[in-house]
Amino acid sequence: MAKEQQHIPASKVARSAKFVGTGIKIGGNYIKHYSKKLFNPDLSKEELNEDNATDIYESLSQLKGSALKVAQMLSMDKNILPKAYVDKFSMSQYNAPPLSGPLIVQTFKKHFGKSPEQIYDKFNLKSSNAASIGQVHQAELKGEKLAVKIQYPGVGSSISSDLKMVKPFAFRLLGMSEAELAVYMKEVEERLLEETDYELELRSSMKISEACKDIPNLVFPKYYPELSGPRVITMSWLNGLHLKEFLATEPSQEIRNQIGQALWDFYNFQQHELRAVHADPHPGNFLITPEGKLGIIDFGCIKSLPDSFYYPFFATTSSDLMDNKEKTIKAFRQLEMILPKDNEAQVEFYYQTYREMISLFAQPYAKGSFDFSKNGYFDQLYAFGEKLAKMPEFKQARGVKHFIYVNRTNFGLYSILHELGAQVRTDTYKPHLKTDY
Repeated sequence: MAKEQQHIPASKVARSAKFVGTGIKIGGNYIKHYSKKLFNPDLSKEELNEDNATDIYESLSQLKGSALKVAQMLSMDKNILPKAYVDKFSMSQYNAPPLSGPLIVQTFKKHFGKSPEQIYDKFNLKSSNAASIGQVHQAELKGEKLAVKIQYPGVGSSISSDLKMVKPFAFRLLGMSEAELAVYMKEVEERLLEETDYELELRSSMKISEACKDIPNLVFPKYYPELSGPRVITMSWLNGLHLKEFLATEPSQEIRNQIGQALWDFYNFQQHELRAVHADPHPGNFLITPEGKLGIIDFGCIKSLPDSFYYPFFATTSSDLMDNKEKTIKAFRQLEMILPKDNEAQVEFYYQTYREMISLFAQPYAKGSFDFSKNGYFDQLYAFGEKLAKMPEFKQARGVKHFIYVNRTNFGLYSILHELGAQVRTDTYKPHLKTDY
């Protein structure tokens, strides 16, 4: 566990100063890199990336909140960041620096008027897990073991200002145009505001866990509204291992497949039956229990899928629509992948490129089962992503805002299944299709 943090910069001035200081450090790293390059023209950017990733992560992990959440999100997009950033930023999924005990007590007194020891029979002031928005503590009440999730102070009120300060880093790291970044940041801001609303998360957790309770090999905590509030959620404790710990036990292919099937069914049931999906599929949000079930322990980020997006999107991935060029272009226009201002040559270019992309993405759905252990498919995915990133035609924003979290959700799902090496049936929950959208 990382060293405990005694203080979080909460004011805009203090948080801004932290960003400025980080920017100065990064500038120094570039000066150091190019000074060395004078004497060694063949010097790679590996050391520069390592230094920058360390400095940026150290700063964001102290700021917590949306700043660290963006780092967590970027760590999942393995095809757009150098490895040093992915490795460092992925620490935010499991192992951010936790808050000290006095800060935890202060949070409880502010929201409940009582210390944790006055609410629970036992409460461990040392956190069990610390991430970007909050951290988890173990507690007991009336003989039941509980998990108490506590939000970091100032997280909700700093989202808008933090994202503005993250922009310069994102420009450099992602190579996005300002227009594309504006669309991205707006959607991220809306989801993050929801993610810091623990009362909304509690309602979502109870609603979705109830809806998904009959899916085989899934398990959910029990939630306690009377012990929860705007910055605290209390739930029953689930015993289990995070993905890396689980894989270190060298589980059988059978159990990998069982966990992978549960994960696949969980996501596709939500997308197609609930039209709202757990849109934060990083490994820190799941546990594998000793009984070989998949535990879902965080419902902070839920993305709703409106009909205007759902029908054209899944029609392109799950039907013979792609065999009909006219209908495919109609769907692409509705999804704003092809824009009204595009000329004939541009329409043809985007039609061909998006058709290739969707055909690649939809491969797991094509035959009713898929082996996610094979590297070849993921090499293709990452290579295609890198190719698009270098194309000037994709420097401007394309696609409705819903793509940001839906793509993140599905590629995150694919990535976890690949890490599991799972073979799953992909025809268990199918899209509801109609072409008169």
